[in-house]
Amino acid sequence: MKTILITGCSSGFGLETANYFHARDWNVIATMRTPREDILPKSDRMRVLPLDVTDARSIAAAVDAAGPIDVLVNNAGIGWLNALEGTPMNVVRDVFETNTIGTMAMIQAVLPQFRERRSGVIVNISSSVTLKSLPLLSVYTASKHAVNGFTESLALELEPFNIRVRIVLPGRAPDTRFGDNARARMTDGFPEAYTALAQTIMSGWEQDASPITLPGDVPEAVWRAVTDPSSPMRLPAGADAIALSSG
Repeated sequence: MKTILITGCSSGFGLETANYFHARDWNVIATMRTPREDILPKSDRMRVLPLDVTDARSIAAAVDAAGPIDVLVNNAGIGWLNALEGTPMNVVRDVFETNTIGTMAMIQAVLPQFRERRSGVIVNISSSVTLKSLPLLSVYTASKHAVNGFTESLALELEPFNIRVRIVLPGRAPDTRFGDNARARMTDGFPEAYTALAQTIMSGWEQDASPITLPGDVPEAVWRAVTDPSSPMRLPAGADAIALSSG
């Protein structure tokens, strides 16, 4: 029975992916900054561990507690919705620390065991904003473009060790805590000069009736990345992401 470790499982795609793999008889290690065992099935195949991907000691402790794993899914991330002009540089660093450097740090922590066994799969959750640029998301988009470039280079680096690396690119998901948190952050220090643009964009998103990414789309893409060695490097997840990738 294989074991998968997933970061950022307190809600959204991470929570869905943990449930998806558990339902298919995998051992699941669901990690989150503040552990909540009540949101996941009670099972001897489901473990919840504390993990902050921006803290080296937290990463080391989680990886040690997890023991041998077969798959790492880097899902933990934070959003940021604001003009660059209204974004303090400490916030830029926070976004990159979680979305980009946190991904790198997690991979670095599990690579010794993967390399020693000459097997393992790494799946990094990116975003469809890297397929189509949008205003007010420049910082977030940059952090995810960095993940894409890093992943594609890393895949070549790890191929001799039989370690597969893939990218999953989710589209726009409805009613997620991730989106709520991003909008909440927007209220602090938003430049007045960009208000009209922001109102237009937000109104457009609210009225947009085009396809979106459904809860099961991301776990299905992760499943393909993990179980299908012939899967492509980039796997869009959701009808909207698929449309962008083929456009």
